[in-house]
Amino acid sequence: MRLKGKLAVITAAGSGMGKAAALLFAREGATVCVVDYSEKNAQATVAQIKSAGGQAHAVIADLMSETECRRIIHDSAKHMGGIDILWAHAGEPGPGGFEGLDMNAYQHAMDLNVRSAVVSVGEVLPYMRQRQGGSVLFTASISGLVGSQFSPIYSLAKFGIVGLAKSLALSMGPEGIRVNVVCPGLVDTPMLPGFLSRGGDAALAEQNKAKFVASIPLGRVAQPEEVAKAALWLVSDDASYVTGVALPIDGGFTSR
Repeated sequence: MRLKGKLAVITAAGSGMGKAAALLFAREGATVCVVDYSEKNAQATVAQIKSAGGQAHAVIADLMSETECRRIIHDSAKHMGGIDILWAHAGEPGPGGFEGLDMNAYQHAMDLNVRSAVVSVGEVLPYMRQRQGGSVLFTASISGLVGSQFSPIYSLAKFGIVGLAKSLALSMGPEGIRVNVVCPGLVDTPMLPGFLSRGGDAALAEQNKAKFVASIPLGRVAQPEEVAKAALWLVSDDASYVTGVALPIDGGFTSR
């Protein structure tokens, strides 16, 4: 098992990619703190892990709150006895337009996509030092690697996450703490329809999906488990010499 004895925290682990990773990390031997704003979803993930013989604990939090971003780290460390792995995965598409931008919607997107990650990682680093190393993983997007004409604010946030990760990789490397990023393309999660429709209807979401898929060399969207497997590799000792990497998981979309 690649994560035997490791102590992991995953935010937004009640559904989608976060849930897939929580289940996979637990199967690989980690004790997992499942962080989510939905108690129902978090507890369902924990129950699924425990029914398979794994170890997990739910931490319910609204990561729009700076205080809650700090609390999840301290509560998780107290429950597990430390932290080896943090996947700061929580995020949202944010506003789709730019002209006439609703600044409240802008701030909401930046707080969840960027501030929650910044605060949580800042809190977790002392715990990783106590264990003489660790692995931090961020979720960005292909929109953090190439521009997005449909999602400029999301792209702004995710470019920031990639820059933050590369900077932390430089500063934390001497302490044995690795910092990497996964950059998914389209993934079949509950968030996908809203991302594609941008306030429109289901028909618009399907039209946009077809356009995106036509530009993906592998010709399909990803499944959450495919992103989780890439995340597993990055946080495990199999990637012990890998830090500062922003890994596209996009079916070849950014190869152009």
